[in-house]
Amino acid sequence: MIPSETIKKVQTLKDKITEADYKYYTLASPDIDDYKYDMMLKELGELEKKYPELLTEDSPTQRVSGEPTKTFKTVQHKIPMLSLSNSYNFDELIEFDKRVKNILENRKYEYVCELKFDGIAISLIYKDSKLITAATRGDGLKGDDVTQNIKTVRSIPLSVKTSTINNFEVRGEIFFKKDEFIRINEEQELKGEKIFANARNTAAGSLKLKDSRIVAGRTLNFFSYFLYSDDVVLKSQLESFRLLEELKFPVNKHYKKAGNIEEVKIFCDKIEILRDELPYEIDGVVIKVNSVQEQEMLGSVSRSPRWAVAYKFKAKEAETKLKNIFCQVGRIGTITPVADLQPVFLAGSTISRATLHNFDEIERKDIRIGDYVKIEKGGDVIPKVLSVIKERRSRDSKPYKIPDKCPVCSTKLEKPEEEVYYYCPNYNCPAQIQGRIEHFVHRNAMEIEGLGESIIDIFLEKGYIKNYADIYDLKDHKDELKTLERFGEKSIENILNAIEESKNKPFDKVLFALGIRHIGERTAKILSTNFGSIDNISGASEEEIQSVHEIGPKIAQSVAKFFKDKKNAELISKLKKAGLKFEAEKKKSAGKINDKINNKTFVLTGTLEKYKRDDAQRIIEEFGGRVSSSVSKKTDYVLAGAEAGSKLDKANELGVKVLDEKEFESLIEL
Repeated sequence: MIPSETIKKVQTLKDKITEADYKYYTLASPDIDDYKYDMMLKELGELEKKYPELLTEDSPTQRVSGEPTKTFKTVQHKIPMLSLSNSYNFDELIEFDKRVKNILENRKYEYVCELKFDGIAISLIYKDSKLITAATRGDGLKGDDVTQNIKTVRSIPLSVKTSTINNFEVRGEIFFKKDEFIRINEEQELKGEKIFANARNTAAGSLKLKDSRIVAGRTLNFFSYFLYSDDVVLKSQLESFRLLEELKFPVNKHYKKAGNIEEVKIFCDKIEILRDELPYEIDGVVIKVNSVQEQEMLGSVSRSPRWAVAYKFKAKEAETKLKNIFCQVGRIGTITPVADLQPVFLAGSTISRATLHNFDEIERKDIRIGDYVKIEKGGDVIPKVLSVIKERRSRDSKPYKIPDKCPVCSTKLEKPEEEVYYYCPNYNCPAQIQGRIEHFVHRNAMEIEGLGESIIDIFLEKGYIKNYADIYDLKDHKDELKTLERFGEKSIENILNAIEESKNKPFDKVLFALGIRHIGERTAKILSTNFGSIDNISGASEEEIQSVHEIGPKIAQSVAKFFKDKKNAELISKLKKAGLKFEAEKKKSAGKINDKINNKTFVLTGTLEKYKRDDAQRIIEEFGGRVSSSVSKKTDYVLAGAEAGSKLDKANELGVKVLDEKEFESLIEL
């Protein structure tokens, strides 16, 4: 029997720690010092260890726990997570207001203005007042289960004390504060690791890390902006905010009711001025019709609501000096000019480099070394040079001369006809080798965690790897690797385990990882589905490859050229021996062969009543058909739902057979 005073003590500690988290992370007004907090957490952990029956999933001690996640399950959203349409000037906001007025037939309505955070949308599901699932937005219909990582965000309650509501969903934004993002990059720099480009992508990447202990060390933040429950009927967006605050969810204080579109404009202008003073990044304002009833009357189009719009701020600009132009060499030899800038602070980070895209762009803008230039963060993400401030140009300035040799291996550069890029043709150029390896281990390819840019650089320098196939021989150097500076037994074990796990990746991922020019993830999937194995692809002619739907002459030529190269054949042979998958898994037949669908190409458009788009695609593929994203003469059928757009027009123009849902079911004999 557990003593009653112990049960009471555990609950008291949980309540005090949860309240301290709320005051520190949500209200930013802590009332106890760090030492007292740590002692309470330690005492709770010791009691839970002594009495395991008292340990619950919503305990503050469970914010970082459990084994690393191997895969992220898919979560179906009960209510689709719609994306907002964007407006970039006040005229477009007026047009939005006119559309609202027309649909609501001049009835009186009001707006609520909120900040548009530069973060990642998240859905939190609570059952019996406890957090049970957290999922990313994904494609709007389904996302990834990131519950374990979300539990590390201390501003998100693991449980809620309320008699009003028990089962509900909360949506909001995960983000980094500006100072936290700077701290993370400073740590990256000290470790010799790659510097993160922007806070939003780093937040997204953090949610997909497999070890929640690493996520906990990054101090993610959260603001809530939506609540739905069958337990309570909310009449407005403002009511939703008030209930969220009552339940102790963090709600950003910068929201305001606006009686008309003019008041919306005043708020947007005010926030744009305030923007730089905020401790987090925003890229605009979200404007919503306040009344839930009126939101339902307005409805949605495609995947965007008619009752809300995002007003996007202009990209931030700065002026600085262009000290030099250097060239980067990509994994397929692409030469990309980069501006080396006098460091300048812009949109939350210090910018010292910016893309110049290609040499034609340099010539068009007449960019020269020593110029003063205007730069901006396109979408507040990638810095780019906008223009030259020519009145500040030095008199002895000279036009930039395009290099004729590779900056890494000094091989003479080549420029294919009808292309803007120059290329280094040397397959063994060190920069290309490193780039190919980095691509191979990337999350979207073989997903080998731990093999970052700096680690690959060390392994190349020490001679442990010379190409991506050598990665699978690293186990033979296990003892030597552990003696390297900055490495230990645990880190090497983790890398080797990740390498071993990568052997389970499906054929299309392996094909993408090979780094064939023009072969992205989707194209790799198309090729693996149509040919079934690496041997079938390597043995196919250009004409046979091009005969596959959605494969054009450039892709066919690139694939054929890759497999003719003896070096590539040797690498593939080595990867086969290592145990990678070079055959596609055979799909289970849904039943008898359906000649009406087998080898036929479908395009899906509009909103279907009975089927989610993914379900319709799965059915088509199970019967041997394929789904394309665009309508062409090669399209056999267009399955059209409500509010079908330009794809339906294209189908009618080309005389492609258009199906409604009943005709589709007849075709698949359901």
